[in-house]
Amino acid sequence: MIRRLASGFIAPRSSRLSSSLLSLLFSALLCVSAHAADYPGYRQADWIAPSFTFHTGETLNNFKLHYATAGDPANPAVLLLHGTYRSGADFVGKDFAGEMLGPEQALDASKYFIIMPDAIGVGKSAKPSDGLRAKFPQYNYADMVLAQYRLVTEGLGIKHLRLVMGNSMGGMQTWMWGEMYPAMMDGLVPMASQPIEMASRNWMMRRMLVESIRQDPAWNGGNYTSQPPSLRLANTMFGIATAGGTLAYQALAPTRAQADKIVDDRLNAPVTADANDFIYQWGSSADFNAMPHLTRIQAPLLAINSADDERNPPETGTMVAALKQLKNAELYLIPASAETRGHGTTSFSKFYAQQVGAFLKTLPQR
Repeated sequence: MIRRLASGFIAPRSSRLSSSLLSLLFSALLCVSAHAADYPGYRQADWIAPSFTFHTGETLNNFKLHYATAGDPANPAVLLLHGTYRSGADFVGKDFAGEMLGPEQALDASKYFIIMPDAIGVGKSAKPSDGLRAKFPQYNYADMVLAQYRLVTEGLGIKHLRLVMGNSMGGMQTWMWGEMYPAMMDGLVPMASQPIEMASRNWMMRRMLVESIRQDPAWNGGNYTSQPPSLRLANTMFGIATAGGTLAYQALAPTRAQADKIVDDRLNAPVTADANDFIYQWGSSADFNAMPHLTRIQAPLLAINSADDERNPPETGTMVAALKQLKNAELYLIPASAETRGHGTTSFSKFYAQQVGAFLKTLPQR
């Protein structure tokens, strides 16, 4: 069945920091904390698994997964999955939570129990920079989903989810949740993602990002004493090339001077990432491919992408073809504009909060 969505798109239904920089970072942390405090029952905690085995057969003891929750555990549970190198804290910032978690909004935290884990390799969860460096187990998205599942079921004692919703990397993992645990949820909302094999420009740019660091002599096989210079350059170039939006960049930087200022600001920003963590984070997507088991998905699915997404360009038709394999799926394509941000558009829930709310109302209790 073909549905014409609101966008008009036809989709199938089926270093040392200066005191000023430190002040800015501290202010940002206070801002996130302030927003988090707006939601009932907000808390952060660590779940420690006595042992965790990765897809490679490697095992870590006392494996830690950090997470945050908001709301009453007695309410229907919603799992929110963040993007690459981000953390669960993304979901309590104003860009997402401001239009989504407040009273009478789609994911009202007084009506749902919101679960926001830090994935393996990021935030306060287990990661290479904790000490193992390049000897940390080589994890992939399947390991991340397994860890999230164990947190939800073993750590929090939850046997069913009202919704699994993820952005970018979290979106790809949302497809995997639907395949690996098809009866676990009432609905799925993968954003800024596709179920297709990691390939084309999406993988080429990730590969270049990783190679830029690995081929830097300062990386020294992961045994560096200071962050390799390539980390700053590679990250800046990747961000400009694969997120931001064509129309948005034209509006923000219509002159060379304005374009130079954006580049300078990004290059001069403090480096808070760790090179080993960075390599693992981007490399973990290498074997992603949800297509072979797509028909295992049972829950209704609302895919949300943006028309100017540099990593998931809609003109390829791959998303439409994939959704035809599902009985109950639709695509909401956010129209491109000077206000959207390409692959980064779905960080702003104002573009799709209404659609998510409407989708939730259609979901049966399974």
